[in-house]
Amino acid sequence: MLAGDDPKWQCRFDFDLWQGPAPRMPYQSNLVHYNWHWFWHWGTSETCNNGTHEIDCCRWFLDVEYATKITSAGGRYAFTDDWQTPDTQIASFEFGNNKAITWEGRSCNVFPVEGAGRGFIIYGDKGTLVNDGNGDYKIFDEKNKLIKEVKSDVKADPNNPVSASGNLDLYHFQNFIQSIRGEAKLTAPVNEAYKSVLLCLLANIAQRTGKTLHCNPENGHILDDTAATKLWMRTYEKGWEPVV
Repeated sequence: MLAGDDPKWQCRFDFDLWQGPAPRMPYQSNLVHYNWHWFWHWGTSETCNNGTHEIDCCRWFLDVEYATKITSAGGRYAFTDDWQTPDTQIASFEFGNNKAITWEGRSCNVFPVEGAGRGFIIYGDKGTLVNDGNGDYKIFDEKNKLIKEVKSDVKADPNNPVSASGNLDLYHFQNFIQSIRGEAKLTAPVNEAYKSVLLCLLANIAQRTGKTLHCNPENGHILDDTAATKLWMRTYEKGWEPVV
């Protein structure tokens, strides 16, 4: 693809390189640069797009790692198009210690929950914490009385495909650079990020197979399900295979 009449400003889009580790497929419209999220060959659905962030926060608050049971329900309920991933989905994760996470994705409906388009709620036995997708949060006691409220200048925009979390990304970039320089400790090390992303990927497997997944609480691996286990790892383009 070439853009511009002046040779100085011409650029070429390399679709083969753009596909990265995915096995090569012919170019198709409605894919580049953002809509690849909604095709299983390249993407991982809304769970691993926006859901990752809130699920990560819930896992952090609950102090849990690997789920023992995962279910998912939903599908393409609202749109008729060539996209493959759900526009409506509810995924549940149980951790075997009286703790659970439920994530809801409604790409087809923007009605807010607790006044926000995204965020998370922690329901505890002594109160509730409500986050509206940015730095704001409220804490209520067991009688639903507001006991703490924190305001932030950062405003999340769930419809922004570049940075839905406002400028909060800058804090992560700064921490990453400072950690490389030895000036700080990583706030989101990859071994912790992996645990949160794994939950999202398992929700996708449960959705695609239509099965309840039972997993090893020590490492999150799927137990006794050959069909689901086949989706544990994708097929890679030759030369892009991961080093195990």
